Amino acid sequence: MFNINYRQSIGLLFLIIGFISACSNRNEVVKDGTQKMVARLDSISRNINPKTDKYANQVRLDYYKRIPPPSQRNRKIEYQFSLAQELLKAGKTESAIDHFKKVMVLLNKLTARQNHNIVSLKQSVKESIALSYLRLGEQQNCLLNHSSASCLFPIHGKGVHTITKGSKNAIRIYQELLRKRGSNDLISRWLLNIAYMTLGEHPEGVPKQWLIPEKAFKSDYDIKQFPDVATITGVAEKGLSGGSVTEDFNNDGYIDIFASSWGLNDQVQYYENNGNGTFTKKTDEAGLTGIVGGLNLRHADFNNDGFADVLVLRGAWLQGKAGEQPNSLLRNNGDGTFSDVTKSAGLLSFNPTQTAEWADFNNDGWLDLYIGNESTKNSKHPAELYLNQQDGTFKNVARQAGVDVIGYIKGVTSGDYNNDGWQDLYVSRLDGDNHLFKNNGPDQNGIPRFTDVTQKAGVAKPAVSFPTWFWDYDNDGWLDLFVSSYDASPGDVAREYLGMPFHRGIPKLYHNNGDGTFTDVTDEMGLHKVMYTMGSNFGDLDNDGYPDFYVGTGDPDFRSLMPNRMFRNDRGKHFQEVTESGGFGHLQKGHGVSFADLDNDGDQDIFEVICGAYEGDVYMNALFENPGHNNHWITLLFDGHQSNRFGVGNRIAVEITTPKGIRTIRSVVSTGGSFGSNSLQQELGLGKATNINRITVIWPASGKKQIFKNVKMNRVYRISENKTHLEIIHRNKFRLGAGNS
Repeated sequence: MFNINYRQSIGLLFLIIGFISACSNRNEVVKDGTQKMVARLDSISRNINPKTDKYANQVRLDYYKRIPPPSQRNRKIEYQFSLAQELLKAGKTESAIDHFKKVMVLLNKLTARQNHNIVSLKQSVKESIALSYLRLGEQQNCLLNHSSASCLFPIHGKGVHTITKGSKNAIRIYQELLRKRGSNDLISRWLLNIAYMTLGEHPEGVPKQWLIPEKAFKSDYDIKQFPDVATITGVAEKGLSGGSVTEDFNNDGYIDIFASSWGLNDQVQYYENNGNGTFTKKTDEAGLTGIVGGLNLRHADFNNDGFADVLVLRGAWLQGKAGEQPNSLLRNNGDGTFSDVTKSAGLLSFNPTQTAEWADFNNDGWLDLYIGNESTKNSKHPAELYLNQQDGTFKNVARQAGVDVIGYIKGVTSGDYNNDGWQDLYVSRLDGDNHLFKNNGPDQNGIPRFTDVTQKAGVAKPAVSFPTWFWDYDNDGWLDLFVSSYDASPGDVAREYLGMPFHRGIPKLYHNNGDGTFTDVTDEMGLHKVMYTMGSNFGDLDNDGYPDFYVGTGDPDFRSLMPNRMFRNDRGKHFQEVTESGGFGHLQKGHGVSFADLDNDGDQDIFEVICGAYEGDVYMNALFENPGHNNHWITLLFDGHQSNRFGVGNRIAVEITTPKGIRTIRSVVSTGGSFGSNSLQQELGLGKATNINRITVIWPASGKKQIFKNVKMNRVYRISENKTHLEIIHRNKFRLGAGNS
């Protein structure tokens, strides 16, 4: 025991009171931050302008209904057609069909003299009616009678519609259109084939002159079926386009799921992994009620407390004031709750965006944040680079760093492409050339300085691009670059499957030459494909030690029913399409994609947010369970001390012995692609390894190099930056859906 005199005891008492008060004040500030963000978002949603926000379809529909129908004939037709379109976009499909038919009645009363575009107008309305019927079939079957096979391309089995009215009417009208326009109307031809699939009548029922043959959809390799278990696991939320995160948010050894839906009345959702194959929605308990919207989510431990935080990105695709929405930084409090600390962290800004990247750009051991905003001719929103001040706050230094890009930015990624120890930056734009910025290290003020080396590196294209990532697809120790296109239509997809020439929607795969330049290897690697890509990410489907990738496809257009596509990496020499064999070809729009081992069995499952942008284009999210491929694996967690806590940016090399000799599997700790956020634990496939010879880890901030020899396979380990040994982590293995079986 020790003695404390009266004066000391009074001082200690005041110290305790002050500490309690400070904690209370801090908690009040945090609570107040969440409440203020909820109020701010609610205010924005209440003040949507129906004239400028084309995705607020119910508001726009109400607006159209308040407008008195014009009396002038052509204006009346225009009004009715616009009203029908808004009904379709709002999900009121049968009413939309009725209104499109009313437009057709009005058009039939016109003569060519009264409107010289009468023929093309009628065909456009017929297209809209056919599309509405196709959508009606989706709603009555894939949504109201949803099964794990619904909308999986090529459609068969339980995916075939039992309510046939929609598809039968769509077929009738598409055939009319094709008879008039011919087989070169590839969009109608594509949708006709899909309609026949929904009835179980493809290929035999399709008129031969319009058939897209079944063999065109066959996979290059049998990856085995990955069943969609979203419904039985409890994560089949119905919503709009949004982001996804797979991470162990409560540090209990089970990967949880965070998902968003971009509408400003759409609640973000947090699903806690129960460790028995099911998830429980814990959104309210987590303090997230009222945190809405967000087309994308990116996670990281920004304050180095050992708990993963989440960044919600808002305002994408919206023009003018409609896009000036705040992002949200949700701090993980470590007790099952999250708090919105956006303003107190210095991140409150009002820009349209959906893309950001966490990385330690100045190697001080704290993660910084780069946000790519969307600028147009009349609305400039420079990109932001926030340096972590190591006290829970950030400072924007984008201009000083030389990365305040102005453009329609859709994807950003970071990686040390030249192996000099500094995280470089790649910016993908929808409106022109992309940018590769070389990180030269920090100046005397700790601000990293970047140089634009795009032209020298040869990585400016594609000109209309979206998601992007760095990865070492061939395990040669140099980070390669993937950037996908966002410039295609269902007609281009049909061209590919029909073996016709196509020139749109093709991604770029750049191989790192190791000298500061890259070579475009898209064609030789088998990726000259139509990838109209939104959400996407990469992981190792079969644990062979080579990264594979999945692309979510489509756009807001209801006609954009094109399969999401999966590609297997064949030993770093070629990519094989495995969409059909794996059951990945979802026809609904693919958004946030995340790979993670959700059932602790050593292989990666895939969670995907699937849905459109218009309020009526909702769909269920998907969770594809990995069936296993009898390959070895190892999972690595990191505990940084001089470097950031989760080891983001760590370079890993696992040398293994196989029956065919020694090989090295390489990885860099990251969340993967730019639209979707993988778990930061490294889940590495080892193929047919007989032994792990050594694991080498290089930490970014300290430059520390660790080597661990003769490590056992099929285990989970934690690697600490300040320890010389591996810590084995014991986890329970289970089967997804088992808790509900």
